[in-house]
Amino acid sequence: MFFCLLSRLKLTFCTMENQTSDILLLEGLQVSPDASIPTFTLLLLIYIFIMFSNIVLVILITLDSSLHQPMYLLFCNMSINDVFGATTIIPRMLRDIFIPSSDRYIHYVDCVIQAFCVHIYAGSSHTILMIMAFDRYVAICNPLQYATIMTNWMVVKLSVLAWAVIFIMVTILVGLSVRLSRCRWIIFNPFCDNASLFKLSCESILINNIYGLGYTALLLGSSIGSVTITYLRIAMVCLSSKSKTLNSRALQTYTTHLTMYVIMFLSGIVMVLLHRFPHLTDQRKLASMMFHVVPPALNAVIYGMQIKAVRQKMFIMFTRNTVKRLL
Repeated sequence: MFFCLLSRLKLTFCTMENQTSDILLLEGLQVSPDASIPTFTLLLLIYIFIMFSNIVLVILITLDSSLHQPMYLLFCNMSINDVFGATTIIPRMLRDIFIPSSDRYIHYVDCVIQAFCVHIYAGSSHTILMIMAFDRYVAICNPLQYATIMTNWMVVKLSVLAWAVIFIMVTILVGLSVRLSRCRWIIFNPFCDNASLFKLSCESILINNIYGLGYTALLLGSSIGSVTITYLRIAMVCLSSKSKTLNSRALQTYTTHLTMYVIMFLSGIVMVLLHRFPHLTDQRKLASMMFHVVPPALNAVIYGMQIKAVRQKMFIMFTRNTVKRLL
């Protein structure tokens, strides 16, 4: 009888262990009870602004055939990626703000999916900006051949390639972490990412570090290299040209593209590097939040509102709606 009872207890314990082994504790945002409502309100407003501004930009470009040009199609790519990136992390953060830190549970599968989406967003942000840099290079340095080189079909092919390459690389990145056994269950991060996943294991993560650093070096190296070469070439063309129109277009390209690139690059590289320094967790969390909140909130404004054609179309659209309401 005693052995039967012991066997039942052991079976029950093993069942509970198997059920809870896939449940993780997600740290989330650490805010005091007094700051919960202001933090929730601010984050909600930012999320609404990200969704509204980017979706409006996509709808505007989609509905207006005069904007079916390579540059504007790339804006759509960027906006869709921003909506995807913000939706990956912000809604869950909003939900967890009013939940005690000790009760912010997440299923392991959900954590893996979130980590996968986070890295898809981050990687695609770089590849899309690389295509945009190439587009501006052709437009300014080879204006007569622009229509021949940068067709809408070319933009589609480059976009599919950019997303496909990142999808494959991130699948390997996250897959290397999923293969590891887990001996920990707490995610010390506002959201799940690949580093948070492999830190749950007590096994050797040498392969993860090698591939992760190689992936980061390849992505950031390609991104920095292409953007630097592109804008150095554009600068040389502008210095040798006396055309005020050309220089004005180049200056607009510099200010819009490089501003967002610098913000995204700095917050991204700081986030990656700080994962290697456990005592700098607060700084890493701030960098990770910046990377996933600031660029999506500013992209539609910087890329959309500073382009004259988009400004005019938005003004006409909102003016027309206002007049209809008044009538």
